Amino acid sequence: MESKVNHKDIKIPIGTTHLNGILRLKKNSKGIILFSHGSGSSRFSSRNNYVADILFNHGFSSLLFDLLTAQEDMIYENRFDIDLLSERLLKATLWITKTKDTQHLPIGYFGASTGAASALKAASLMNHKIKAIVSRGGRPDLAMSILNKITTPTLLIVGGHDNAVIELNKKAKKNISGICEMNVITGASHLFEEPGTLDMVAQLSVDWFTRYLNKKREHEI
Repeated sequence: MESKVNHKDIKIPIGTTHLNGILRLKKNSKGIILFSHGSGSSRFSSRNNYVADILFNHGFSSLLFDLLTAQEDMIYENRFDIDLLSERLLKATLWITKTKDTQHLPIGYFGASTGAASALKAASLMNHKIKAIVSRGGRPDLAMSILNKITTPTLLIVGGHDNAVIELNKKAKKNISGICEMNVITGASHLFEEPGTLDMVAQLSVDWFTRYLNKKREHEI
């Protein structure tokens, strides 16, 4: 395992302002994973950064960024505005596709909590450009109206003690059109704070992105 991750602070332009981000660029990268964090979190999310470091050590670049500006985040309702969050994820994705160091890389999404809904909605609008999605403790049900448009291979990871979210994920899974698997991690709560549970999330994510990020789907063959 590499001892040092290549972090780079970046700014993603959105209109007259910008979103702050942390870009990890892996040499000979297998792809790049964009993280869509949950309400009240940011690019500094300790859990998402932990997963991003493990992904890096398995050959994946990543981008963690603030979906809202500091001023926007002060308005509580913005944290649950899936349309707004999806739009920001789309703009970050377009930035990735136009940036020299990353424009050639296949793209995956990692969504946590409400961020899973914005990841799914953004993927539904990207015309097959998103190759794989992982949801950690996600709320895909918040994007229920577009789940039948999701053909991107999607992995739903839920904590075994997160009973309400388990049921919401089961309901969402039935509505996703493409490949979709659900993995319930025994002994884990919503935030995966229990020892070893976040490592399991990271390993499942590595396996999912390894399997699907560079795999051509039928429409691409």
